[in-house]
Amino acid sequence: MFKILKKEELAKSVKRLEVEAPDIVKNASCGQFVVVIADEKGERIPLTLADWDKDKGTITLIFQEVGFSTKKLGSFNVGDNIAHILGPLGHPTQVKKAGEVICIGGGVGIAEVYPVARAFKKAGNKVVGIIGARSKDILILEKEMKETCDELEITTDDGSYGRKGFVTDILKERLKDKPALVYAIGPVAMMKAVSEATRGPAIKTVVSLNPILVDATGMCGSCRCRVAGKTVFGCVDGPDFDGHEVDFEELQKRLNLFTQQEKQAMGLNK
Repeated sequence: MFKILKKEELAKSVKRLEVEAPDIVKNASCGQFVVVIADEKGERIPLTLADWDKDKGTITLIFQEVGFSTKKLGSFNVGDNIAHILGPLGHPTQVKKAGEVICIGGGVGIAEVYPVARAFKKAGNKVVGIIGARSKDILILEKEMKETCDELEITTDDGSYGRKGFVTDILKERLKDKPALVYAIGPVAMMKAVSEATRGPAIKTVVSLNPILVDATGMCGSCRCRVAGKTVFGCVDGPDFDGHEVDFEELQKRLNLFTQQEKQAMGLNK
C-alpha cells in the first residue's frame, strides 16, 4: 500500500498527490513514469513522475481527471492508500550541458516538463520555459517553473493570461536564438506542431510520448508507436523520442482506440 500524505487541487480536475513510495524514489529520474492501480479492482494508469523527495521517500503525481480511473484516484484523500504503484519505468531523459534548452509544456504536460527543466538547469544550461493552457484557470505550476527557468513565457488559447495564442507562436520567435535543444510534452497536436516548427531549422527536438499503456513492460504491445519508420514501444523504448521521427498521426489514432469503451465505463459506473 502507498499512503497519500498530501493532496491539492491545482486547477479544475487537476490533482496533485504526494505519496509514500520509498522503494520507487530511490531510482527516480526526470522523464520516467509509474503505473498506478488505485484499488484492487482498478486498471493500470501510467503517470509521469512530477517530483520526488529521496530524503522523505515520497513521489509526487499530478494528473487530470478525464476518465473513470483517474476520477477514482482523484477521489482519494490524505491518509488513504493507493493499492499498487510500479516504477520507476521508462528511460530517464538524457540530460547534459548543451547551451540553451527550451522546455515546453502544454496543459497537464507542464507537470511533466517541470522536473526535466529543473534537471537541465542543474546541468548548467540556460533554460527557457514555454507553458500553455486553454485558459488561466487551468494553468498549473507557474511558480515552480519560474523558479526553475531562466526565462518563462506563458500562453493561453483564449488570451485570459499571458500571451494569447499557442506555445508554438513563441517557440518560432525563440528559434532565431538557435537553441541547442527543444524538449516538449503535452497533447499530441502540440508536440507535432513543435516538431514541425523545429524541423526546418534542424533544431534537435525531443518529445515525451503518451501512448496507451497496459502492462508497461513491453509485453502487451498496446503502446506501439512508429518512430523513424520502425515500430517501438513507448514503455520500454521511451517515453522520449526524436520529435522529427515520430508518426504523430498514427499515435493519435491509437489514442482514440478505446474512446467508446471509456464512455461506456463512465456511463456504467456513475
